[in-house]
Amino acid sequence: MHFFSLLYLKLFIIIFYFKGKMKHIVKILSLLVAISAFWIGLLQAAIIPRSHTWLLPIYFVVSLGCYGLLMVGIGLMQFPTCPQEAVLLQKDIAEAKDFFKHKGVDVGSN
Repeated sequence: MHFFSLLYLKLFIIIFYFKGKMKHIVKILSLLVAISAFWIGLLQAAIIPRSHTWLLPIYFVVSLGCYGLLMVGIGLMQFPTCPQEAVLLQKDIAEAKDFFKHKGVDVGSN
C-alpha cells in the first residue's frame, strides 16, 4: 500500500505542477493511472473490505457523472443572456424569410 500511495501522491503533484504545460489528454491519463494505482493499493492492502473495494470504480464513475451534471447545471444557470444578439438573430431570420419568399418557398405565416 505504501508504494501505491507514494505513486499516487507523486502523480498528483506532477499533474498540478505542470498544470499549464501538459496537454489535456496527458492529464487525464495520468489521473487515471494514479486512481488505478490507488485502487490496486487498496485491494492489496485490504484496509477496506474487498466487497467494498471492488465497488470503488462504480462509485467513481457515478460520482464523475454527478459532477458532470452539476457542471452542466451550473453552466446553464450562469448562461448569459445576450439581448443584442437576440435582435440580430431576429433580423437574420426576417431576412431569410424574405429571401425564401422571393424564391417561392412557403416559410409560414409568422
